[in-house]
Amino acid sequence: MEGAAAAAWRRWWHNSPVRDALLAVLVTVVLLIGSYGEGSPKSPSDRIQFSGHLAPRPGPALLLVAVACLVLAWRRRWPVTVLAVSAAAVTAYSLLGFVNGAVLIAPILALYAVATQVSVLRAAIAAVATLAVLMTATAANNPFGRISGGGFDLIPFMVAAALFAGIAVANRRAYADSVRDRAEQDALRRIDEERLRIARELHDVVAHTMATINVQAGVAAHVLATRPEAAAESLQAIKTASKEGLRELRAILNVLRQADDADPTQPAPGTAQLETLIDGARRAGLETTFTVTGAPVPLPAAVDLTAYRIVQESLTNAIRHAGPATAAVSLGYRDGELQVDVTDTGHGPAPAGAGQGASQGGGHGLAGMRERAAAVGGTVETGSGPRGGFRVAARLPLGGRLAAPAPGPVPQSVASPVPPSAAVPETGPAAAAAQEGARP
Repeated sequence: MEGAAAAAWRRWWHNSPVRDALLAVLVTVVLLIGSYGEGSPKSPSDRIQFSGHLAPRPGPALLLVAVACLVLAWRRRWPVTVLAVSAAAVTAYSLLGFVNGAVLIAPILALYAVATQVSVLRAAIAAVATLAVLMTATAANNPFGRISGGGFDLIPFMVAAALFAGIAVANRRAYADSVRDRAEQDALRRIDEERLRIARELHDVVAHTMATINVQAGVAAHVLATRPEAAAESLQAIKTASKEGLRELRAILNVLRQADDADPTQPAPGTAQLETLIDGARRAGLETTFTVTGAPVPLPAAVDLTAYRIVQESLTNAIRHAGPATAAVSLGYRDGELQVDVTDTGHGPAPAGAGQGASQGGGHGLAGMRERAAAVGGTVETGSGPRGGFRVAARLPLGGRLAAPAPGPVPQSVASPVPPSAAVPETGPAAAAAQEGARP
C-alpha cells in the first residue's frame, strides 16, 4: 500500500504544475544572480571594456532575465510559445550590450522542452531558429567588442546539446509508452479470455444441472401418485445434481471474487470425474455406457477440462432432448490425441445446424464445445449418429497439434451395469416429460 501511494505521489509530482513553477523560480534566482555578477564585477579594473567605454550595469535590464526564466513554468503546456518568449527576452538583453553568458541557459532549457514534445523535424527547425537568433543578437552588440568570446562561442554547443538530449528523452518516452500500451492490451486480452472461459464454465454447469433437475422433477410429478418409490429416487437425483452444481458454481465464484476463505477444495473437473458425471446422467434417467480404449496417459489440464465439458454438454443435451434413449461415452487414447465420442439413440429433433451444417450452426452449447476444442487445437464434429440419434465426436491433441488422419469409427462400447430403477420409463407420462423441447 505504501509503495503504491509513493508511486502515485511521484507521478503527480512529475506532472504537477507546482513542480514546474518551483523549477522556474529556482532557475530565475540562479540566472539573475549570474547575470548581475557578469555585469557588476567587484573590481573596477575587471569591468569589461566596450568600444572604449565601460560596459553598462544590468540594473533594470534584469527584468528581461526574469521574464526569460519565469516563462519556463509553462514550458510543457506551450513549449514553442515559451521558447519564442524566452529567446526574445534574451535577444533584447543581448542587444543592449550586456554580458549574456548566464541568461543563455533560459532559452536552451525552453528548446530542450520543445525537443521532448514535438517531432524531430520541428525540433530541428526550432533549434536552427534559436541558434540563428541568439548568435546574431550576441554578435550585433557583443560587450567584448568582437564576434567571439563570452557566450557567443558556447551557443552552438548548448543548442546542439539541448536538441539531441530532448530527442533522446522523447524517444525513450515513446518506447516506454509503447511498452505500457502493449502491456495494457495484453492485460485486457487476458481479461476478455478469462471472462469467456468463465462464461463457458457457467453455461456448462448451469445447463447440465438445470436439465437434470428439470427432467427429474417432471418424472417425480408424473409418478408421485402411482410409484412413490420412483418419485423418491427422482428427488434424490435432484438433490445430488443441485448439490454438485452449487459446488461448481461456488468454485467459479470464488475465483471471481478471489475469496480469502475458500471452500474446501474439490478435484478439478476432468476425465477422472467422468464416472461421477455419467452416474448423474443415469440417475437422471439416461442409460449411459462408458468405454476407454488405448493406454490412458496424463492429459494437459486444458485438454482434461475440455474433454470433461464436452461430455457434460453432450449428456445434458441428451437428457433434455433425446427422449427415451440410451447414450454411449467413449474415450480413445491414440497417436498423441484424445478422441471423445458421445452418441445417443434419441428420437427427438436434431439440434439446429446438425448434420451437414453442424460445424457452422447449433446453439450456444454446440458452439461452446467447438470453441473449447479449438482453444486447445482440437476439433468437434456433430451430427446424426450411426444408428440414428445424435453424435458428438471430438479430437483433442495432447501436444498442441492434431495428426492428419481423421478419426475412425467409434469403438463398440462395453456397457456398464445400470440400475434398473435409474432409467426413465420408455412409456407413460414420464417418457412424455422427458421428450419435451428440442436440442439447443
